[in-house]
Amino acid sequence: MLLARSGFKPSSQHKCSLNNSRTRLYRRVSLQVYAMATDANEAASRRVVICGGGIMGAATAYYLSQLGVAATVVEREAVAAAASGKAGGFLALDWNDGSPVGPLAQHSYALHAQLAGTFGSEEIGYRQLDTLQVAGQAAPSRSQSRGGGSKSAQLPGWLDGGITACSRLGSKATTAQVHPAKLTHALVSAAEAAVGSKLLLATVTGVTTGSNGAVTSVRVQRQQAAAEEELPADAVVLAMGPWTDAARAWLPAAPVTTGQKYHSVVLRPKEPVSDTAIFTSFRTADGRSVEPELYPRPDGTVYACGEPQAVPVPGQGPAGVTVDASRCDVIKGVAGSLASCLADAAVEAEQACYLPLSSDGLPVIGRLPGVQGVYVATGHSCWGILNGPATGQAVAELIVHGSTRSLDISAFDPVRVCGVPR
Repeated sequence: MLLARSGFKPSSQHKCSLNNSRTRLYRRVSLQVYAMATDANEAASRRVVICGGGIMGAATAYYLSQLGVAATVVEREAVAAAASGKAGGFLALDWNDGSPVGPLAQHSYALHAQLAGTFGSEEIGYRQLDTLQVAGQAAPSRSQSRGGGSKSAQLPGWLDGGITACSRLGSKATTAQVHPAKLTHALVSAAEAAVGSKLLLATVTGVTTGSNGAVTSVRVQRQQAAAEEELPADAVVLAMGPWTDAARAWLPAAPVTTGQKYHSVVLRPKEPVSDTAIFTSFRTADGRSVEPELYPRPDGTVYACGEPQAVPVPGQGPAGVTVDASRCDVIKGVAGSLASCLADAAVEAEQACYLPLSSDGLPVIGRLPGVQGVYVATGHSCWGILNGPATGQAVAELIVHGSTRSLDISAFDPVRVCGVPR
């Protein structure tokens, strides 16, 4: 505009220079657009099979769908059939700070808030909440009940039982909750709706690789089918929780994965209680020290869990997980001792699940060494629901882009626990 107003007329040489510059710019932009379109087409045509329909598999399918990639999620029984359907769903922003898991947890905590905005907080049982640590004992004296001074001032009114001490662990700025089963189902449904991802009820029986060492297919046995079938695959994600250990029979580099068993109960008091998560240290009447956790949920129930056990993971999958009624009784007993409204609450569920553990206690996330196109997402222990979204996002980025763009996950590289060089 300035040149036009001043009456300046460019020379033919200057015009040629401008035209050449525009041509180069056009070619550069065209090449970038072509490259982006090519990448998008390649991504859309990629054949991805996700083994496992828990939070890790569901989150991976969802974030793949956000990148335009459909996946087949293979699940033995049902979406969220194991820990992802029976966990508490407690979320903490900074409880892992100072450890390798810290950045993963912080990023995933933010993703949970985003997902609540996408799906609706009520749809997935998401809300921020306060968190307390309380100490208590069975049948305390009147002087011990609820304590006094500052510690009783922090207690919500529904905690009216044998509490001897109380301290704050988190606020609505740093702790939250989500309903694990509702979130896992929402992630799978969103992936199906966005790009046509599919859920296949079948048992994974093997992974096939080609002569070049790259994955070519996943072998599955459908429910009530006579024969196995093969699902062609360019990328395979092992996200079977503690049952990821079964992959060692097909892929020698697969990580050793064990499980820790936890019991839980879902109680429905006559009136809903306030939004405060409670971590406990409780001495039972027989002198045992136990540490159940209580999570009031937006739907009016109270989820309570505890009683960890180091026992073998059942080989037949989630259907083989048994419930020890005596351990559920301990959890209900502690809940009732701390809150009278829970002593006579209706019991909606008594259940158990196995939390997946790696050999060094850290999550295992990334490419499996020794075979091209296989990825792992397991070993998150009690923080699986918290770290599921960030893990799924990272694995999706690895599959589509070849590297992660949202988060550095090098601390969780499977090579550290597989013992197989790249």
